[in-house]
Amino acid sequence: MTRPRPVIAIDGPAGAGKSTVAQQLAKRLGYVLVDTGALYRGLALIARERGVPWNDGPGLGALAATLALHFVPVPGGAPRLLAGERDLSTDIRTPEISMGASDVSKHPEVRAALLELQRQLGKDGGVVLEGRDIGTVVFP
Repeated sequence: MTRPRPVIAIDGPAGAGKSTVAQQLAKRLGYVLVDTGALYRGLALIARERGVPWNDGPGLGALAATLALHFVPVPGGAPRLLAGERDLSTDIRTPEISMGASDVSKHPEVRAALLELQRQLGKDGGVVLEGRDIGTVVFP
């Protein structure tokens, strides 16, 4: 696949500095930063609001496939995660939603749905994707 601009994948374990490097690089290049962890957090938040238990893999996968999650760059700051027109950026940064993201990410149905979303977000290039499995699974 040929893209006008590349996809930059930053992969690694927790605490390795992925987020810091990804934010600086996206800013310097003028690319959109795709924080894959934020996608899982967004799903956890919306699932909680809609009454979908974090241990319901099929229900979470179905919900994830319907969400219009995307990122909007903010000059000089971290991108905002939106679900449609709703800004989730603040609501997803709580300890409860962090735990929920960990729970929802365990389900193959969720990973499949968000894998497709991550690939769509990067399909035209001009993005920095940050998270686990980016260089091995999402954009090998």
